[in-house]
Amino acid sequence: MSKIKISKGKFNGITACANDKGIISAAAMDQRGSLKKSIGKAMGHEATNDDLTNFKICVTEVLTPYASAILMDPEYGLPTLPHRAPGTGVLLAYEKTGYDAALKGRLPDLLDEWSVCRLVEAGANAIKILLYYNPFDDKNITARKHAFLERIGAECKAYDIPFFLEPLAYDDNYDEKGLDFAKLKPKYVVKYMEEFSKERYGVDILKVEVPVNMKFVAGTNSFGGEAAYSKAEAMKLFKEASDSATKPFIYLSAGVTDEVFRETIELAGESGANFSGVLCGRATWQDGVPIFGSKGKDALIAWLKDRGVKNITALNDVVNKYAKPWTTIYGGKENLEIV
Repeated sequence: MSKIKISKGKFNGITACANDKGIISAAAMDQRGSLKKSIGKAMGHEATNDDLTNFKICVTEVLTPYASAILMDPEYGLPTLPHRAPGTGVLLAYEKTGYDAALKGRLPDLLDEWSVCRLVEAGANAIKILLYYNPFDDKNITARKHAFLERIGAECKAYDIPFFLEPLAYDDNYDEKGLDFAKLKPKYVVKYMEEFSKERYGVDILKVEVPVNMKFVAGTNSFGGEAAYSKAEAMKLFKEASDSATKPFIYLSAGVTDEVFRETIELAGESGANFSGVLCGRATWQDGVPIFGSKGKDALIAWLKDRGVKNITALNDVVNKYAKPWTTIYGGKENLEIV
């Protein structure tokens, strides 16, 4: 294999977000509107921006000693960064949260007051973009999304900082949590992993969904009683999706429970999928939201130090067993030429 060139800034940025083995075990804490609503529901009244920031600070303080990096939003999350453990990498979100449901296509938009330049100045080691993506959507919609990502890729290249892309598969004709979409999902995930591995987008790390819905995998603890695939079929789908990527990729937890996500990662590992870690948020800390809302900051910290730490360390054990260094897809660190 010929040597793969990578810029010094991108190499250093990815390395900052990975552990000493080159595996990314990052915590996601960039939730905004949805988390604020959940906190308010637990409080019994509308949550303030300070409530949201204080929740993020608690999670950052307690969990970053067990994470290689933290994913944060610049809107409410910047005050958390001084609270992270030494050596914890920083990914900052660049996209606006959610999408305009009145417009077809779940079109993306960027935060009005931010640029890659400003995110770098705020302390980012890497830039993250979430994109809702249907590879079989109207061509004008996919073209707009492709152009959007090309701009982000060029901006990240100009500032020599890694670009982490989080594509989320959807189809407005299906319930994305239902059986019918579960059967289609592998095809959607394979398509976007192929597409966004292309050099034109400038993506450095893909943050992807697993290609199956674990609720519909027969023979697993996560199985809900209605099958879309057997365990063997699911493992084959994991491997097919993995083989479609030519960029390093990590898995996101997509809001499932910590038990389900651990089983998911075990299945991915047993399938031989070439993943390089995880970026896990709600699976680790979501059960702390009602505690924070009803009992306050000190109760949340106590819960995080117990259950939250148990969740993240149990996940780390599985990830470290199965994940491969992010350089593996390029033939190993020794096959990289840093320029």
